[in-house]
Amino acid sequence: MQEKDIKRIVIKQLKIKFPYWRRLTKKQKKALVEEALRDVMENYQPSQAMPVSLHELTNTPVPPAGIILLSEMGKFIENRTRGFLPFTKQYSQRYLNDRELRLIDSLLDDRILNDLLACPGYTPSMRQISPAHLFRAELLKALRYADLSYRKYCDLHVNRLENKSVRAFLHLPLHRKIMVHHSQLSQFRSTLTITHLVNLMVYITHLLVKEINLPYPFQICGVDSTDLASSCCPVPLATLTVGQKKVRIYNELDADCGKRRKKRNKSEYFVGYRLHSLNVIAPDSGHNYPLLSLVAPANHHDNLLLPQLVAFAKAMGLNIQVITADAAYGDAEQNQQIKKEYGVTVVTSPSQKVKTPEHVDPDRRHVFMDEYCETPMRYLGTTDTGHEFGCDAQTNECFRAPLCPQCREIPFDSGQFGQLPDIFEGVDQIRKLRKHMERSYNLFKHGAGLERLRLKSQQSVMAAVTFAQLATGLMEIARHHQSSEKKHRPKQLQLAA
Repeated sequence: MQEKDIKRIVIKQLKIKFPYWRRLTKKQKKALVEEALRDVMENYQPSQAMPVSLHELTNTPVPPAGIILLSEMGKFIENRTRGFLPFTKQYSQRYLNDRELRLIDSLLDDRILNDLLACPGYTPSMRQISPAHLFRAELLKALRYADLSYRKYCDLHVNRLENKSVRAFLHLPLHRKIMVHHSQLSQFRSTLTITHLVNLMVYITHLLVKEINLPYPFQICGVDSTDLASSCCPVPLATLTVGQKKVRIYNELDADCGKRRKKRNKSEYFVGYRLHSLNVIAPDSGHNYPLLSLVAPANHHDNLLLPQLVAFAKAMGLNIQVITADAAYGDAEQNQQIKKEYGVTVVTSPSQKVKTPEHVDPDRRHVFMDEYCETPMRYLGTTDTGHEFGCDAQTNECFRAPLCPQCREIPFDSGQFGQLPDIFEGVDQIRKLRKHMERSYNLFKHGAGLERLRLKSQQSVMAAVTFAQLATGLMEIARHHQSSEKKHRPKQLQLAA
């Protein structure tokens, strides 16, 4: 962690001293970074390093005040829409030929979007473009034009009056040429705070629970991560060796070098960020729906982001019972701390590096007292440090019963004895549900245009990821409505002979 602490101090100094970092030339940035590294190393002493919170170490936000709970979102919507009629929907939907867009447009309410996105001093009078218009423009880009640049998207689709379907979805006038410039979208993304983004996630989650009838509280959720390569220069401005690790400062201060799975057409290393998502999984069908996403620099391990995802889920009012994840999140001490603080059970794939405890049969999943014991012990429950097993064998059943303590505790680990031990059959079913999430996760990344990012800063990437997540949730609602309509459609009667 020493190299991460040094980089954190350097980046913090550069952001404070040079708030207009992007306007500097590459030569100026390189000189400033080298000078900052020298100053920090002259005064840095590992023994005097202060403890840093996990959010500051990973450069991720803390759950802020002002987040609307999921249980209160319905009341919030009712208070904002009481006594008003949405005239714009009836006018605009006549020109929406795309059925999916028509369903999504019927779900969204501009009054709610303006309240969620507007700044405290916002007044809608004498404004041609409102936050709801810009939100719909970002949402439509994530739905249909993810591969286009913002400049081409605005010039070729949004600002042409003949594209009535696009302008109708954005609720822009169809006969007046009110323009949405790509710089407006850029400014809109940069002004979105973490409170705005999280409240939008709560809004769409409320629609998911209401329209798809998801079981709430959420029984099983999944966590996974993927790489997001940034478009910034992959060559660092300066490099410093600290022990066996290296500190790299790039042109984009928040980006860092990370490692991903080996692929044929891609390098094993990349410069950018990692996307960490929390999805709810339907146990019956295996379908999963995105609830929350966070973007962090690529050099941080996955298990550092799990407590932060759970903290945001708690702030959003998501009542989660079980989280399933891969072996990268298998930190026994951390998962036990999550269980104590938030009441969430974490089930991970068993790590191959963890040895099976003594006197345990991994194939039959039986636990024995010692090497001479032949009677499987039964599960009694958990303690603060591990799993407790007992034996009720009598003297006529086991000759060692009078001298045997008949009680054993196996500590928590990242293998077969996690928070839910493998002796339960339901643990394997929970792990299989995670496979469904991995498949749809890859489709989400390709379909949302996140494979080739045109953005650089962490804030803009976080905004783009949020809009992609919202678009995915709304598409799932639209598909659910379409499939339910097909089921309830009356079949044609057979003609009489």
